[in-house]
Amino acid sequence: MPVFQLTDNIIFPPVHLAAKIGLLAVGGDLSPRRLLEAYRQGIFPWYSDEEPILWWSPDPRFILFPEELNVSRSMRQFLKKGVIQITYDRAFPAVIAACQKPRPQRESTWITSEMQTAYIQLHELGFAHSVEVWQAGVLVGGLYGVSWDAAFSANPCFRA
Repeated sequence: MPVFQLTDNIIFPPVHLAAKIGLLAVGGDLSPRRLLEAYRQGIFPWYSDEEPILWWSPDPRFILFPEELNVSRSMRQFLKKGVIQITYDRAFPAVIAACQKPRPQRESTWITSEMQTAYIQLHELGFAHSVEVWQAGVLVGGLYGVSWDAAFSANPCFRA
């Protein structure tokens, strides 16, 4: 399968044309309009500083339906203890900054400064959101993601 070169037009090739590993296209920009169009089609950017913007649409994708979520009894008991607090959209820039840090045994991260800026802009426009996990007032975990229509595409990305 060919990898498509994006132009200034906000158009993506059909996702069924993605390579077996999920790579669909290269290039373009991280404008809010392009990012939202990508997420609406099940496409997301994932690349490092040394690469051009790479757009992915792996198949299959993990989909979680909230009504089917089963929270274990031990997790419910743990949450009732109040050891951690969970908030939403209270610290988006802090969450994405923490997500940008390389994980142990890794030297780099796929969240470039350009991506961090783009997602903060989406947050300011009301399309990107964060879930924060606090322990004793310290941010210890979180995720960020993009919402559109009735969907939310999330990236759990750090734990202190």
